[in-house]
Amino acid sequence: MRRNPMATLIEALFVDIGGVLLSDGWGRASRTRAAQEFGLDAQELEDRHHQAFEAYEVDKIDLDRYLELVVFHRERPFTIASFRQFMFAESTPIPEMLRLVRDLKVEHGLKVVAVSNEGRELNDHRIAAFHLDEVVDFFVSSCYVGLRKPDPDIFRLALDASRTRPENVAYIENTPMFADIADGLGIHGILHVDPASTRKSLASLRWRDGKARSHGVY
Repeated sequence: MRRNPMATLIEALFVDIGGVLLSDGWGRASRTRAAQEFGLDAQELEDRHHQAFEAYEVDKIDLDRYLELVVFHRERPFTIASFRQFMFAESTPIPEMLRLVRDLKVEHGLKVVAVSNEGRELNDHRIAAFHLDEVVDFFVSSCYVGLRKPDPDIFRLALDASRTRPENVAYIENTPMFADIADGLGIHGILHVDPASTRKSLASLRWRDGKARSHGVY
């Protein structure tokens, strides 16, 4: 949706978590490493993951049941606990983006809302391990709300919960389709490729205090 980015004030910042604030929680690269670490058939792991992950991300099954379906459908020489530990250890922070979002929140008095697809155990671990609740005001996570991107209703729910109009929201997302869906709802979708390009896109917006750009923050 084409619009003048200076025509409205940004009052809320929506952010994806995996690929924006943190590494992906359980992405393809992590699954490839898991196959190598535990001696699994990588293609079988990938196939079974794609059959089960939607149910996991909307909290229809828990992590142990997901692992029973995807990894432990046959006897293994390792435990579910050890595999869970490996999964959790795959998460790492993206410090520059965490600082950027924190600084934007403080400087402009923004509401910050995470809109993400994540299974409950991974989501809870990542929030606690990286203190995301110090940056994000509340989490519209697929496991909490029973909706997952690309369903546009997850964005509508975030708008309703934050009591914000679409044109007053900027959304940082690293998946092009999801950024496009948000943009189609009237949200200012920003495709995150790297911190520098995201800073440039954010600098083109007008914030609730009337500032077009922050004092050296972005």
